[in-house]
Amino acid sequence: MKYEHLLKNHQLKATPQRLAIMQLMSQAGHISIEDLYQEIREKFSSISLATLYKNVHTMMDVSLIREVKISGQKTKYEIEKEAHAHVMCKSCGELKDIPFNPLSLLQKSIEMSHYTADEVSIVISGICPECQKK
Repeated sequence: MKYEHLLKNHQLKATPQRLAIMQLMSQAGHISIEDLYQEIREKFSSISLATLYKNVHTMMDVSLIREVKISGQKTKYEIEKEAHAHVMCKSCGELKDIPFNPLSLLQKSIEMSHYTADEVSIVISGICPECQKK
């Protein structure tokens, strides 16, 4: 099972709850804590919201998953993967990854601002092709 290897490669114990979190995140692509909680309770009815937050934050601490902050919306979470940006539909709320390597943008911002920046998060909002047809 690939999630078991991912967890172990990040020095985390592969508990049934963590495996379920990884599977649900993988299926959803991007998921809020609230949606994740509803989904995981179907399999682990006794899991608390606090336990879910603790597991999510533990996985974030080792860069296994990351937050996707979207202005005016609840934060979503995704499994860490290659550098990319996001596009979000203002009409239906769809959130998708788009190939993009923000490293040149990060380097340019460091040169211009003299900050010691280490992360770039890009969410481009607009209307998806399906909603444009409506």
